[in-house]
Amino acid sequence: MDADDNHRGWAERSGDFSPEYYAQIGPNEVSETLATVFEHYAAEDASVLELGCSSGRHLAHLRDRGYEDLTGIDINDDSFEVMAEYFPELVDTGTFLTGAIEDLLPDFPDDKFDVIYSVETLQHVHPDDMWVFEEIARVSSDLVITAENEGNGPTRGRSGSEVSYVNDDFPLYHRNWKDEFSDLGLAQLLCEPGKRDTVRVFRVL
Repeated sequence: MDADDNHRGWAERSGDFSPEYYAQIGPNEVSETLATVFEHYAAEDASVLELGCSSGRHLAHLRDRGYEDLTGIDINDDSFEVMAEYFPELVDTGTFLTGAIEDLLPDFPDDKFDVIYSVETLQHVHPDDMWVFEEIARVSSDLVITAENEGNGPTRGRSGSEVSYVNDDFPLYHRNWKDEFSDLGLAQLLCEPGKRDTVRVFRVL
């Protein structure tokens, strides 16, 4: 699967792993972990960007915790229609952009957001587009948070392979996010493995 096919698959996604799929599940343990991380490391008035926000379940949870300066990017345009149905208060207060992070991040100025985070999004970035990690570091003024699968699941990355396929459908690229962002000059503050994902908190130096 090349980078364009990868983007197209997520832009047109329906059914499992679609915006409505995640909206129906709602906030989960990762949402709770993110909220706890924010309480410890981020100011209440922090400007926040979620990469691959889908229908906004994690942002909605942060909003409920008092964070208001919220922005989301998602490649699937259905995300924001679903968000309006399930999380209308978030739609009213947040800023949302449709497109690939590879297309949108270069348009932001340096240090635009205090906190940038992703949940199971960077693991789908095609190897040809790994330059976008530099853009993430450039656009954040303080924190980068990753909640990605690093071999947590029994069929995801434990064999040492660089890529696996979810339900024989779409690729999941296995990376060590400490290495990826440390190489870009960020310092890891926290690593919290979970049943499905590992949450890492990095500070921009």
